[in-house]
Amino acid sequence: MALVAAGVTSAAAQPDSGQSGKRFATWGPSMTIGGPNFNNQTIRMVVHTSIGGNSLRVKLSNLRSTTPLSVGAVDIAEQGSLATAVPGTHHTVTYAHAKAFTIPTGAEVLSDPVQMTVGADKSLLVSLYLSQATTSATWHSDAFDTSYLSLPGNHTRDDGDGNYIAARTSWYYLSGVDLVSSTAAGTVVAFGDSITDGYNTPTSAYATWPEDLARRLGGTRPLGVVNAGLGGNRVLTDVPNIWQGISAIKRFSHDALSQPGVRDVILLEGINDIGNNAGPNGAPLTAADLIDGYRNLIGQAHAAGVRIIGATMLPDFGNGYYTDSAEAIRQAANDWIRTGGAFDGVIDFDQVMRDPANPVALKPGFDAGDHIHPNAAGMQAMANAIDLQLLS
Repeated sequence: MALVAAGVTSAAAQPDSGQSGKRFATWGPSMTIGGPNFNNQTIRMVVHTSIGGNSLRVKLSNLRSTTPLSVGAVDIAEQGSLATAVPGTHHTVTYAHAKAFTIPTGAEVLSDPVQMTVGADKSLLVSLYLSQATTSATWHSDAFDTSYLSLPGNHTRDDGDGNYIAARTSWYYLSGVDLVSSTAAGTVVAFGDSITDGYNTPTSAYATWPEDLARRLGGTRPLGVVNAGLGGNRVLTDVPNIWQGISAIKRFSHDALSQPGVRDVILLEGINDIGNNAGPNGAPLTAADLIDGYRNLIGQAHAAGVRIIGATMLPDFGNGYYTDSAEAIRQAANDWIRTGGAFDGVIDFDQVMRDPANPVALKPGFDAGDHIHPNAAGMQAMANAIDLQLLS
């Protein structure tokens, strides 16, 4: 197998050689350490596009793993239903013109362009054959989508699902798809925690607020939307549960600013810092600490030429995170987001999602049941609250 060096993507939308249009990310979850092991097995995963186009590239990540990853084959096809591919739509995906290759530890690879055309709001199947035993996978634990694990062997070209015998709700090693679009104007990265990731939304329903936003944008001037949410993630500090990721400050450049075609980031994060009273260096959290974290992210975005829009944190009365002192920090941080003038725009999710009868709580009709995460109706309300003129 050929050794493939780490792929490099630029935040700017670059013209693609021989194509009409520029490259934009259409899908791209954040990845962490701590996934399961595999051996001589094919993983079939769903990619749900936010914009359409052609000349697709598939990004694989061994970034958080500790050993090289042997890949025996990669295939992309249109999804029929579940793990079934639409016959005749398979495309072999190559990397530096190789069908089989090894991804070094801590590296990512970007495929050669795949001559395939796909629409927006469509589902593709990416099948990844792992030919040798792996160690802890680079993964996205809470996909809120279904992935399929096969019997032993290379089943990347299967149309049917007979050899796929188990279902999971995570993505493994698959970290992005970009494409060439002649109509898209850019990519928006939704950056945050489990509320952005989509916790408690129905599996395979594509009912997160970033996906709802992508559908709204599709009716005007299309923009790619990438969901860079991670459950449990914090702005200032790493989370002890390794699958919830390094801090926002550390991962922001990679997960948001390196997305092809990115021009706007919507930041909704901080409630996990508050709920865990997780200040810098183990100290109790203050509103000033959290605001300093926001300033850091704003500085990173502006240095990269990317606009960053601040979103106020949702209420959480009734959840275990809530205390009077925690609420005071949330209110102070939200007031700064609204009035501080440091962001390039503001989305007041708090105002939209709070219960008029008890403003420190979610509206009952938007509450998924744990008093902190929105249900599907709440996610749609969040997407509807975004002034599309902000994404100009």
